[in-house]
Amino acid sequence: MLPTSGLGQRIPTAPSTRLDPAAGRGGVTPRAVLLAGALLVLTAFANFYVEILWGMTWTGAGVSSGAPTIIPTVVVFLLAGAMSLPLLRRLGLTRQELLTIYSVLLVAGPVLTQAVLVWMLVKNVAYYYTARVQTYWETMFLKQVPTWWAPSDPAAVVGFFEGQARVPWALWRVPLMAWGSFLAALFLCNLCLMALVQRQWITHERLTFPIAQVPLEMVGAVDDQRQQAPAKLTAAPLFWLGLAISLGLNFMSTLCEKVPALPRFSLALYDVIPWQRTGPLAGVGAITLIFWPWMLALAYIIPKDLSFSVWFFSLVRIGLTVIAIAAGATPMRPEDWWTTSFPAPYYQGGGAVLALAAWVMWIARRHLARAARIAVRRTADPEEAREPLPYRWAFLGFALSFAGMVYFFWLSNCRVVFGIALVAVTLGYFAMWSRLRAETGLGFLCFPIQVQDVAMVPFGSRVFRVTELVTLVTMRWAYTPGFSVSSEVFPGAALEAFKIADTAGINSRRLTITMVGGFVLSLVVGMVIFMTGVYRYGWFGLACSRGGWLGPQSLNDGGRVISFLTDPNLSSTDVNGLIAMLAGAVVAVVLGWLRLRFWWWPLHPVGYLASNTWGSHWWALPFFIGWLCKALVVRYGGLRLYRVSVPLAIGLIVGDLLNGGVWAVVSLATRGAA
Repeated sequence: MLPTSGLGQRIPTAPSTRLDPAAGRGGVTPRAVLLAGALLVLTAFANFYVEILWGMTWTGAGVSSGAPTIIPTVVVFLLAGAMSLPLLRRLGLTRQELLTIYSVLLVAGPVLTQAVLVWMLVKNVAYYYTARVQTYWETMFLKQVPTWWAPSDPAAVVGFFEGQARVPWALWRVPLMAWGSFLAALFLCNLCLMALVQRQWITHERLTFPIAQVPLEMVGAVDDQRQQAPAKLTAAPLFWLGLAISLGLNFMSTLCEKVPALPRFSLALYDVIPWQRTGPLAGVGAITLIFWPWMLALAYIIPKDLSFSVWFFSLVRIGLTVIAIAAGATPMRPEDWWTTSFPAPYYQGGGAVLALAAWVMWIARRHLARAARIAVRRTADPEEAREPLPYRWAFLGFALSFAGMVYFFWLSNCRVVFGIALVAVTLGYFAMWSRLRAETGLGFLCFPIQVQDVAMVPFGSRVFRVTELVTLVTMRWAYTPGFSVSSEVFPGAALEAFKIADTAGINSRRLTITMVGGFVLSLVVGMVIFMTGVYRYGWFGLACSRGGWLGPQSLNDGGRVISFLTDPNLSSTDVNGLIAMLAGAVVAVVLGWLRLRFWWWPLHPVGYLASNTWGSHWWALPFFIGWLCKALVVRYGGLRLYRVSVPLAIGLIVGDLLNGGVWAVVSLATRGAA
């Protein structure tokens, strides 16, 4: 079976062995569900200490930049290794059960990270703590903050940030229920949306899903003809070779970073030519050599035209930056060009995100229309039985959760049209993130512009109420991609879980119910653990408040609100930004149309989007190398050699993820000292 990536080139994946949902549990057994639940609870405790209290950044987590992909990969690797032992083989977990555990951890695990639960809870109470110093906040906007967002009691606020206090559960009961309900609605809405489009993207367009291939290739069965046979790690020699190379190189690179006395060894950020600070060549930036094995592997797995487009459009972006500086713009690196002046790369990317989100939904219109017709019928459709959710329930769940989020904003004194627009744009961003991950495997480090910029550029702040500006800024935790560990991972992880279920013959209905249960468990356990920990250690006693990107984000949102209220440059339409967004949308749609019209067209709109996101200066060279290697292998060895070499690429990705797991264990053993 040689599926295509959307409109692109065919690539090999594991064959689909879908089971009839009526034919048993399909891997979603009681022991698999209980084990997944127990692992989620353990993950909640471990992640609090490793990531939140001690501030470890899950070193080596290149694919996802965090716990969401590392933890399920490490857990399933260890369980599959244990099942490979002759002593446990007879009683061991099956391949389907291991992949069920992986899927539940993948979908529910992100709730426990600092970029979801922690960021959501700290932002609102931070207004009251910082207002003790910024007293003018009280008259400017603090009175507009809904009283049920967070407790305003001084003892509760000070205890949250300075610690050594008991959790005032009575004061936090309503805020926790309110924000927990909103997060649950956001999760359910995205889950239902992915359930509606997954058949279009998995079966009809046959997207690549490179990250989903990792557990599918990693875990085999003792009897390859039976999915329900006891599981074992793959025996492919090239997989183990890739794993050894990637794990060894990444471990040494991380060790050298943590032990300065060792000779410098790094897989990334070797500046061959430093940044030229003056003249047009400043637009080139630093010429940096990056050899991340996982990124080379992703570029090798995905279609050639997609990997080609990623690095090609990165060169185009550099060229436009050089032209702009030559025309009189301030010299700066391409990645630092955050303004709306030409070429405004991030605003081009923002327009491309919205346009491509609409484009992929337009392509799926016939499938969605058919799903809608089936949903309103009274008789069951045989094909619908294979879906993760009945179409009727998927549409109903999407509508109710969407309406629930709009109602949340209405209770926050926002207009209904504001709530509808904010939810719709957020879902469009998340749907596109899921599509990008399904096509490229890259959890892009940061989307081009945030949803608040999408609102401000065309309208300016003057059209919004003060309560709407406060809400728009406060909800940044929900719509801002945070290095692939924020809320955007929920739809992407759910989509990958559906792909895994489709390929491995797992009962998708049971798996969906289990993933929802895992999410609820993670949400409740995560809230209890974090609230208990933060009142014991204090927010300022947690390492995540002092380092990385979350710390500054947790206390500066009041300043963002003030800037929207007082900065005249933000009060009206940003013409340059709007032109850049429209240009990005047009380019993305034209590229998509050309791919539909001409089969030989080599440029992919996703590559254009990737080049206009922060981080493109890192992945341009690895994608060029991966593209070149694949082109040479296919040209001189054919598809047979390429298929043989795919396990090597999967091993490179797994080795990178295992390195993150190794250093998480080291951090736990040394209580954050390493």
